[in-house]
Amino acid sequence: DFLSAKEKPAGIPDLVAVKNGEPDAMFKKAAELMGGMDRFVKKGQTVVVKPNIGWPRVPEVGANTNPLLIKAIVESCYAAGAKRVYVFDNVVTPTSANARNCYKLSGIEDAAKAARGIVVPVDDFSYRSVRIPGGKTLKTADVHSLILDCDVFINAPVLKHHGGTHLTIAMKNLMGVVKNRMEYHLTGLDQCIADFCLYRKPDLNVVDAYRVLMSHGPAGPSNPRSADVQMKKTLLMSRDIVAIDAAAARIYGKDPEDIGYIKIAHAQKTGNMNLKELKIVTYAM
Repeated sequence: DFLSAKEKPAGIPDLVAVKNGEPDAMFKKAAELMGGMDRFVKKGQTVVVKPNIGWPRVPEVGANTNPLLIKAIVESCYAAGAKRVYVFDNVVTPTSANARNCYKLSGIEDAAKAARGIVVPVDDFSYRSVRIPGGKTLKTADVHSLILDCDVFINAPVLKHHGGTHLTIAMKNLMGVVKNRMEYHLTGLDQCIADFCLYRKPDLNVVDAYRVLMSHGPAGPSNPRSADVQMKKTLLMSRDIVAIDAAAARIYGKDPEDIGYIKIAHAQKTGNMNLKELKIVTYAM
């Protein structure tokens, strides 16, 4: 189990796991262990933070990224010298009313704005068509212009159960930067998820595994007291989107080998799912 590793590798780690803290404090510690946010964000740069805001659910359900984490990420980007920090997600049912509901109920809109984040409304989206180099199933995609134009792209998903792919974590979270996610479902979900990463990998991935939805995902139960949600109080950080998904799968209790898009992306050399080959630092708060 990589979370119980005792030895600390020399140099900058490939992946950091912090546990037993609050989301914002764990993020700050992880960023420090990764060499500081100024490794990723330089003065004057434009940053896009992409949480999972897909569902009209309160934070206690674990269906969306924790708002405290998003606030901490936005604050840290500005502290590193960012000129502008945008926050957005193309929610699962992208009507104006539902999008506003998701942004509000999740707590992410208020949290991001409290940190001076520029929250981009779903009904204000503009997309451009791009070619996916080497994509086996996904050959083109309409990608939000913020992703195409930003200097730094930070992917901040929540770890949770998903009925179609077993889990949704960092790679699947990128479905929220494309216009038509139904195309993925119709043509081969796992392959499309892996293919998109051939076009644009985030500069940093931060996985929220504080409150983990273990069943009935991705939307989760409307009752936040449900036994479906486990407090794992863990945060992962890595530049390697395949490695972080593999590590998150382990935290959930799944073998990464059993998650289709992780295996495909590893085979396509997008990243490394073999955690034993990576420099991993774990820290308990």
